[in-house]
Amino acid sequence: MAKTAADHLPDPGGASGPPGAGREPAREATSEPAPTPSLAPGPARRLARRFRGSSPQRQLWLLALPGIVYFAVFHYSAFLFNVIAFKDYVPFEGVWASPWVGFDNFERLFSDSTFWDAVWNTLAISFLQIILFFPLPIALALLLHSLTWRTVRTFVQSVVYLPHFISWVIVIALFQQVLGGAGMLNGMLGDAGHSTVDIMNNPDAFMPLVVAQVIWKDCGWGTIIFLAALAAVPETMYESASIDGAGPWRRFWHITLPAIRPIIILLLIMRLGDILSVGFEQLLLQRAAVGPEAAEVLDTFVYYRGVLGGDWGFSAAAGLFKGVVGALLVYSANKIAHRMGEQGVYK
Repeated sequence: MAKTAADHLPDPGGASGPPGAGREPAREATSEPAPTPSLAPGPARRLARRFRGSSPQRQLWLLALPGIVYFAVFHYSAFLFNVIAFKDYVPFEGVWASPWVGFDNFERLFSDSTFWDAVWNTLAISFLQIILFFPLPIALALLLHSLTWRTVRTFVQSVVYLPHFISWVIVIALFQQVLGGAGMLNGMLGDAGHSTVDIMNNPDAFMPLVVAQVIWKDCGWGTIIFLAALAAVPETMYESASIDGAGPWRRFWHITLPAIRPIIILLLIMRLGDILSVGFEQLLLQRAAVGPEAAEVLDTFVYYRGVLGGDWGFSAAAGLFKGVVGALLVYSANKIAHRMGEQGVYK
């Protein structure tokens, strides 16, 4: 047979040498795309990259930063201006140029009978809210937690949350339409032949009316924290207690109550610290209807004597008194909570 030119070529895998002796390693054909120029990441992208790569503790601090800035600017920095309580403050002269009067503003404050009337009204409304309003969100949270039909529970929660987002102007107007002199209640009483009552303009009914307005507006909103605490209780604990023969009352006493007791004590301590604040806008809107004797509280007292009356040092002394009393109440209530074995607000 005729030999071709390819037959005269040396066999690389033949006996002339070990296998692969004359063979070069095969090169992998790689097709790498040509690098494309990229723009430098913007500030938003760099911030997002740092946020994703940061520790969870740092992320929590970043999330809390807006709230920290708000309280630092509008609350804690305002402490510096409490110095006007010891001065005859004149806005045109400034804080430091106003003459120093020492404790004269406090002497005038404590000798003013209208101030003590405002303190009494504030304490009376606060204690009524603690007695009548504070337990209701707890009871409503327990009721909502006991509902087994999820659709009904979601609907009821949505309904009771909504009044919280309504402004006090609308709330007072609604109560006026129902309980006012020409309201729905008097219309029904008049049609039935009974004498009418004007609850909205009655000073004797003002304090219970204020508490009723707060209950209607914020009772549903106050259940959020208690529902969150109840949701953290495992259902297996209730099932185990039922198998062991525990009734509803014993399950509440030994499972439900210990779960929400720290939250109850925490909110109660915070409410005691805020006992001299009962809602400025709510009281201001109804002060003219019932008179200052029934509706004057510390917040409205400071507003009328300071902002409208121009007695800035005097009203600042009243505000400082309110802050000191609130701080002492928080400190005392927290100490009592620690002695009872509870965590309290701070250690």
